[in-house]
Amino acid sequence: MQVLRLLSEPNRHFGHQWSADAVEFGVCMTMIAEELGVAQPTASKHLDILKQAGFITVRRHQKWSYCKRDEEAISDYLAWLHCELSQPIEG
Repeated sequence: MQVLRLLSEPNRHFGHQWSADAVEFGVCMTMIAEELGVAQPTASKHLDILKQAGFITVRRHQKWSYCKRDEEAISDYLAWLHCELSQPIEG
């Protein structure tokens, strides 16, 4: 959740990223790890889970990987969750 919150405002949290535009291209995994205060392999594991869930996209550029929220996928999931939680309990 913290990663998704950080990526929701990339300019605010990662405006100092010089290698690519944080909003347009995404945020470098190394910077995300630093912001979280964890080792890069730990951050990579969490980011991979978010990628598998479809909540972020990852782009490679040279030797770095950049992460960006997939707003459409997040919105679709929230709509599905709202619908599921609104269903009456049967039985």
